[in-house]
Amino acid sequence: MLKKTWIGVLVLCLFMISIFCKKDVQIAGLELEVTFSEERLSDNLITDMQLKWKTDGDFVKLNQNFNIFVHFWHDSNLLFQEDFVPEVPTSNWEINQEYLQAKRIYIPAFIDEYDPDFKGQETLKLSIGFFSPYDRSGESKQIILEKKLDVFPPPEDTPEIFYESGWFDEEENPDAYLKKWRWVGQEAKCLIDNPGRDALMVIRGGVNKEAIESQKIVFKINDLIIDEFTPEESYFEKTYNIKKEMLGEGSEFYLTISTDKVFIPAKVLPNSTDERELGFQVSFIYFR
Repeated sequence: MLKKTWIGVLVLCLFMISIFCKKDVQIAGLELEVTFSEERLSDNLITDMQLKWKTDGDFVKLNQNFNIFVHFWHDSNLLFQEDFVPEVPTSNWEINQEYLQAKRIYIPAFIDEYDPDFKGQETLKLSIGFFSPYDRSGESKQIILEKKLDVFPPPEDTPEIFYESGWFDEEENPDAYLKKWRWVGQEAKCLIDNPGRDALMVIRGGVNKEAIESQKIVFKINDLIIDEFTPEESYFEKTYNIKKEMLGEGSEFYLTISTDKVFIPAKVLPNSTDERELGFQVSFIYFR
């Protein structure tokens, strides 16, 4: 009986070791360098991240195509993640080569400057690696790089955005594409601090093509039309380089977003009891 018990324990230990080894497998002959377009990272920041994969003479050709995961951890919480497909399929990677890929990421606002324990910066753990999109067990996950990043609060002159009229309350669904969003009716306005300089504006959102097949969206700064477009897909992300002359002379300016068509979900979508008059979703507005 004692011998059988020890055999069982040994088998269990070997099984557990095999599991942990599979989750942290390193790929020989492969290195990864990561750089960001900003030297100083902050929260509430859009930045371009460049991945430079290098193979050397020890690299063994991969027998399948992997996707890339990029995870940003704050303590034990997964703050945000990006998954994407390499521009060159990993099964085509060769020895002594470099493979570059740029990815725009958004570091969400997470720093609490009023926390008594806040020391002026926070630390994020960046974890990057491979996974197979066809594997639901997680066994294909291979971590290539882990490093710590210092993240600071945004600069003092970062404009604040105040959601004024026309906005519904924020909604959240971690399984949805947008994760968080606010619905807009026919028209909605934001009041934004005027930084008195050129700025980057990014607006991400979505339309419900099941309810409205074709829908025009308009963005205006004060009375100036910035863009008019009809989304071809259910989700959109628009980027604008805003010149300071477009913002006017005041200390603040209005961003107005509107649509030509609205719908009531309860009247057009099966099983919906939502009686609100909705236009489209806005996941976030970035102005900096």
